[in-house]
Amino acid sequence: MRGGGNMNKMMKQMQKMQKDMMKAQEELQEMTFEATAGGGMVKVVANGKKEIVDIEINEEVVDPDDVEMLQDLIIAATNEVLNEVEETTNDKMGKFTQGLNLPGGMF
Repeated sequence: MRGGGNMNKMMKQMQKMQKDMMKAQEELQEMTFEATAGGGMVKVVANGKKEIVDIEINEEVVDPDDVEMLQDLIIAATNEVLNEVEETTNDKMGKFTQGLNLPGGMF
């Protein structure tokens, strides 16, 4: 039977890639990311699952007369940390999807 060896080799490569991909996903989920806004007055921490796990607000930035500024700082830090998670995920997982012609942003 011709090509049977190639098929077995390809299947083993796919199984290894799947195992490596699962390990990379697990590593990502265990990572933490943080971003700050307002010169460090607001810090947001997220995990690799894109979940916000901590927000630290320096009391100096809490001004009852300017709640909008605090809201803007929280939004800015949150968006930045989620972008970091997304970029790291794409970098780490992109090596598995190169050349597979999968829809963009799949990971």
